Amino acid sequence: MRIISKHASILATLAILGAGSSACWAQNSEAAPRWEIGGLGGGGFYSSASVSGPTGSGDVGIKNSVAVGAFVGNDVYKRLGGELRYEFMPGDLKVSSGGSEATFSGQSHALHYDFLFHFAPKGSRVRPFVSAGGGVKIYQGTGKATVTQTLSSLALLTNTHQTSGLGVFGAGVKAQVASHVMLRFEVQDFMTPFPKQVIAPAPGAKISSLLNEIVFLAGLGITF
Repeated sequence: MRIISKHASILATLAILGAGSSACWAQNSEAAPRWEIGGLGGGGFYSSASVSGPTGSGDVGIKNSVAVGAFVGNDVYKRLGGELRYEFMPGDLKVSSGGSEATFSGQSHALHYDFLFHFAPKGSRVRPFVSAGGGVKIYQGTGKATVTQTLSSLALLTNTHQTSGLGVFGAGVKAQVASHVMLRFEVQDFMTPFPKQVIAPAPGAKISSLLNEIVFLAGLGITF
């Protein structure tokens, strides 16, 4: 919880930016904003990064895991809107090589603001959309440190945390299933620099620079 408290100011800043953007749009929009708040659930699938060093090579990254989150958004044009979002994703850190693998408990938190373009105007029962945005992602190792670790000559899995810049691209569809209730299905691509403080390369080793996570989510939202 200290990690979330430490970065609460980041979330507040994103909220202010989102609200400011919405207010700017609203000045030029004839229709009143339409708000939506809801929850999300699904799973995240990470790509592995490569690690190479004097003793050999292997893969490092984070194991696939469930993902849960929440969002608040609004439509201020017929097709253009925005959402402030949070996702929590538990997932073990890992390093593997030659049939051996070391793991370490971990988790991540994503805070971001996304702009959404809908292919159908607000008020439509079905609204496909694409999205793009940015924010921060907090990676954290939560396991208990040990004196020795398998494959420590390639990478060390650490009990620490790191905040990285986050780029987000996605697509999905919303469908009205009842009065003021929207069902959604979406896929998002989370891109950050590799968290080399949490999964640290061993002396003389190198880890590729980017980490991608594809997140599949379903959710329910209440409109007002």
